Amino acid sequence: MANHVITATATMLEEMRNHYASDITGHLPAGALFVAKRSGCTITAYRTGKVLFQGKEAEQEAAKWMKESDQKEAPVPQPPLAAASAIGSDEVGTGDYFGPVVVAAAYVAKDQMDAITAMGIKDSKLLTDEAIRRLAPSLMNMIPNQTVILSNPMYNDWQRSGMPQTKIKALLHNEAIGKLVKQLSPIEPEAIIIDQFIERDLYFRYLENETNVVRDHVYCYPKAETVHVAVAAASIIARYVFLQEMERLSKEVGMT
Repeated sequence: MANHVITATATMLEEMRNHYASDITGHLPAGALFVAKRSGCTITAYRTGKVLFQGKEAEQEAAKWMKESDQKEAPVPQPPLAAASAIGSDEVGTGDYFGPVVVAAAYVAKDQMDAITAMGIKDSKLLTDEAIRRLAPSLMNMIPNQTVILSNPMYNDWQRSGMPQTKIKALLHNEAIGKLVKQLSPIEPEAIIIDQFIERDLYFRYLENETNVVRDHVYCYPKAETVHVAVAAASIIARYVFLQEMERLSKEVGMT
């Protein structure tokens, strides 16, 4: 299915809503202003200003708005991995004195990138808790993902045993990635991108005694959410699960 994305001003979004008024449907994905379905094309407009056109007539439909939006922007240089069908992995919660550590791995295929980007998916640290709760459920339904939760007592036990925090993270990332690779089989991701917390060589050194280690096409990048949208998606999912766990724990101890 062909995809095409343009960026619209607030005024243009209102014009588009009026233009497609008779085609607007009731179902809205997270972050969307409206969804309109025409023969050969579905148009989804997001609060971010992104408008996603999907279907065999996507390019033609988008072209109607191109001059007004001045949308043919100069492409931003991207690392080669940015266009790969990839798994991204990120964690939330290390250093918290009460909550768990949550690692999430998420897979975004090439043909999903435009839709995921249009939703406004970015590093969870840049989003409010309210935005996380709004975006994450739809995101988790759209893309394959796996999470691993390490309770705070277990985390403290591991640290008391002398295990470095970076090794704990390595074990959790490998587990989440391994679960997702198994879920995806026979599909093989072109890249596996971890939000870097340690050098790649030391990451694998920490895993040398583990039975099941995912080694192929693994990359570690600082600020990896800028390298591939799958990492940004993973960061949102990890934080969403972390927030859910914190709410559950708060109820258990009578804090709410």
